[in-house]
Amino acid sequence: MAPSKTSQPTQSNAVLSLWKAYNENTSTRLKSVDAFLVFLMLSGIAQFLYCILVTNYPFNAFLAGFASCVGQFVLTASLRAQVNPQNRSEFKEVSPERAFADFALGSIVLHFFVYNFLG
Repeated sequence: MAPSKTSQPTQSNAVLSLWKAYNENTSTRLKSVDAFLVFLMLSGIAQFLYCILVTNYPFNAFLAGFASCVGQFVLTASLRAQVNPQNRSEFKEVSPERAFADFALGSIVLHFFVYNFLG
């Protein structure tokens, strides 16, 4: 059975509706965190593709760079979850300032280990 031609406009309307709701309901602070998450994801993908397509020498440098991207992505996603006003009920005891301090300390520790892994 062939797919109906009416499903395509519905899908594009859903994407446009999602994008419109995101722009209207998301604060500038969360949009900047989301932009940083996209940057980290694209940076990790670029490093992985470079390792596969060009070279992986020195391999420890690739591992350090890729682990840095993945680790920073996880820390940033955690920060986004903690500062999102819609998640206030789950993070009652964590203020946005405390969440950012945890993020900053975690980033420093992560990059300390990444730097030491490079040798």
